[in-house]
Amino acid sequence: MPTYHDSFSADLLSRIPLSARNVLDVGCHTGALGAEYKRRNPGCRYFGIEMNPAAAAVAATRLDDVATADVETDPLPFGPGPFDCIIYGDVLEHLRDPWGLLQRHSGALGRNGIALACLPNAEHWSFAERLLRGTFAYEQEGLFDRTHLRWFGFDSTWRALAAAGLQPLDVAPRIFDAEAGNGFVRAMAPALENLGIDRAAYTSRALPLQYVWRAAAAASEPLYIRSTMLEHVGGVSHVRVVQPLRGLATEPGVITDVANDDSFDPPPAFADAARIFVFHRPVLFGEAGLARLRALIARGWLVVCEFDDHPAFLPAMQQDEMHSFRAVHAVQTSTEPLAAVLRKANPEVAVFPNAIERLPEVRNFKDPGHLTLLCAALNREDEWPPLLDALNAVAALAGERLQFRIVADSGLFEALRTPHKRFVPLCDYETYQGLLSESEISLMPLADNAFNRCKSDLKFIEAAAHRVATVASPVVYGQSIEDGRTGLLFRDGLDLQRRLLHLLANPEHARAIADAARASVRSRRMLAQQTSARLAWYRSLWARRDELRRELLARTPELAAAP
Repeated sequence: MPTYHDSFSADLLSRIPLSARNVLDVGCHTGALGAEYKRRNPGCRYFGIEMNPAAAAVAATRLDDVATADVETDPLPFGPGPFDCIIYGDVLEHLRDPWGLLQRHSGALGRNGIALACLPNAEHWSFAERLLRGTFAYEQEGLFDRTHLRWFGFDSTWRALAAAGLQPLDVAPRIFDAEAGNGFVRAMAPALENLGIDRAAYTSRALPLQYVWRAAAAASEPLYIRSTMLEHVGGVSHVRVVQPLRGLATEPGVITDVANDDSFDPPPAFADAARIFVFHRPVLFGEAGLARLRALIARGWLVVCEFDDHPAFLPAMQQDEMHSFRAVHAVQTSTEPLAAVLRKANPEVAVFPNAIERLPEVRNFKDPGHLTLLCAALNREDEWPPLLDALNAVAALAGERLQFRIVADSGLFEALRTPHKRFVPLCDYETYQGLLSESEISLMPLADNAFNRCKSDLKFIEAAAHRVATVASPVVYGQSIEDGRTGLLFRDGLDLQRRLLHLLANPEHARAIADAARASVRSRRMLAQQTSARLAWYRSLWARRDELRRELLARTPELAAAP
């Protein structure tokens, strides 16, 4: 019986559409891939087929349903579909008739469904080397697995997918030990030349140990999305740029990238495709700003501004002739109050609330007698002074039972009169996420002013994802927190003191609040739940590009030509 490793392929994971509603994993092993995918898309129904009873038993604890069946002889155990994605992870090479299976299963894909397949490459250099040396022998696993019945190369896989009625979209080579492979090709160079085989072409076929193929049930219009990105500060670039683009790239026909240079042309394969250029928090003013926008528009880009703070309170945005909002085709932002502000400059505004890409592992509430309070929001130096007496009163009463973690705000750290505190300098996003995972309470104060009212509830959903109990002001957070169930709201220092002491006295209630908050994020605030809406908006912008261009030139006539 084969050995089953409890792991998953990141190359397969990154190609399952984030918006999938129904996924079938043929040969799901222990369900590790499905379990990881459901951390990103908890609402997906993920089904597995696995012949090995022991592996299937493990998978059944992770997936929505698992069948122990022979995929070649038994009918599909979950009905005829439709499925948004069918996965063959190191499976097809073990089957008697993989071509027939692909043809049968293609009918179970939905209209926009895709098939994913990871296959060993029979053209790998080590295969040729063993044949030349006469040392070919089957092994327990890997390229020479003794249970492999069929062999595939690049062209034969393409033909198999096409014969099944599928349209190959892309292929990702998985290359290991490239140095040894290149050494073999160099040694074979005279033979390749004598045989009339192009060395570069052979190298491209010989280095991949495996290929990950993606094929679609039907053709989809290609879409290329490129974005600029500010330096990572406080996770905003991750949440507003990196993660949404990563999610969109899982969808059929979509390619995304991030670049801050002036190379505005898409890859050759996407030269005629729909193309969206997203500026992340741009400062585009004067003739220099117009010139950059003209260059993009002249190359056929549809231009979007991504902005998530009230611009009237940002010094960099107080330039004469600011064009960041009115001189682009459309604007995207994170909250409705901010959208109302931005629509004064541009009527084409879409709101995509901040969302969680992946539910993290839960690591806190290990010792109910000791709780950690994290204060990690940036630029809150004006928010905590009215709350300081309350925080010090709680610290005095709690003693060592309450540990404080303060990020970046040295003033607050110094003002806390307790030895049970730790200061963390301004840190990267991964460190911040680690601090959250070790905390039980997160403090989120926000004063009531026009700038703060346009902010998002990002800190709350991040804390909730880590199962951290939030204690927050009603400004912004009152729209997201169900007071007493998914978090606690406070209105002044005394109210904050009462709320914190309650959590210290009732750690089981703190955990119940945190559990409810995590469940709320799981059901309403995952990136997977808005990926389809983002994609639909981008495609609608492209479909309306002529209309949007006319509106843009009417709004900003100076864009029409350089002075």
